[in-house]
Amino acid sequence: MFKRKQRPQSQQPVSTTTNTNNNTAHSGHAYTNSMSNSSTGTSNPFHPQPTHNQSHLQPAHVAPAYHNHNGYPPFSTHGPPPPPPPRARGPPAGADPRLWQFFSSVDTDASGAIDVHELQRALINANWTTFDLDTIKMLMNIFDTDRSGNIGFNEFAGLFKYIEDWQGVFRHWDADRSGTIEEGELAGALSGFGYNLPPHLVRMVVAKYSSAPAGGYGSPQPSITFDRFVRACVAVKELTEAFRRIDRDNDGWVQISYDQFMSIFLHAP
Repeated sequence: MFKRKQRPQSQQPVSTTTNTNNNTAHSGHAYTNSMSNSSTGTSNPFHPQPTHNQSHLQPAHVAPAYHNHNGYPPFSTHGPPPPPPPRARGPPAGADPRLWQFFSSVDTDASGAIDVHELQRALINANWTTFDLDTIKMLMNIFDTDRSGNIGFNEFAGLFKYIEDWQGVFRHWDADRSGTIEEGELAGALSGFGYNLPPHLVRMVVAKYSSAPAGGYGSPQPSITFDRFVRACVAVKELTEAFRRIDRDNDGWVQISYDQFMSIFLHAP
């Protein structure tokens, strides 16, 4: 805002000065108000327009009210602006209320999306252990379709259905209802998917993806919890499909370079 000095009529107009103290005191509100009032036609503080009783003032020099901000005012002269008030969020149109409630309970920071750690805390096995981090990363990679690093509600809905489908498969092949999958049960499950692995490969899969038995490593009958069962099946599927893409004549033999081999191996979950 400009102030006009009192002068005799015979004198020429003198330069005006800005009231920098006043501008600085209100700089915390200038940026916010300029954005919120743009639709009502009020002036923008970054491009001020003269009012009716100031239109004849032509200051020779106006000292900038803001320094060190590349021409833009700081948000506040006394610290960062207060956070906006929380907005009430509701389920998207047509969403399952039960699923939305579950999503909201998993989204502990109320950000509207679920990160890796929130998802890991939410998913548990039959023995009350949380899903291992590698399985969580695999699920995030599958369902984070926009590659934001988090899972929104629609992505979560797909993940929820995916988990439910795998639970049905797991219960079907867990013949002894132990809550884990042993070697013979895994062989049956893989065969049901169309992957007829020889026994020594099935044992290798169990050894790779099994968690420690109650008696510690070395105890008989290593078994696989639900989270690792899903990852083991996905790994067999992806490795098989990668092999088939190279085995063009479908004779079960391929010749690949070291780089191709490492690429296939490192892409497996």
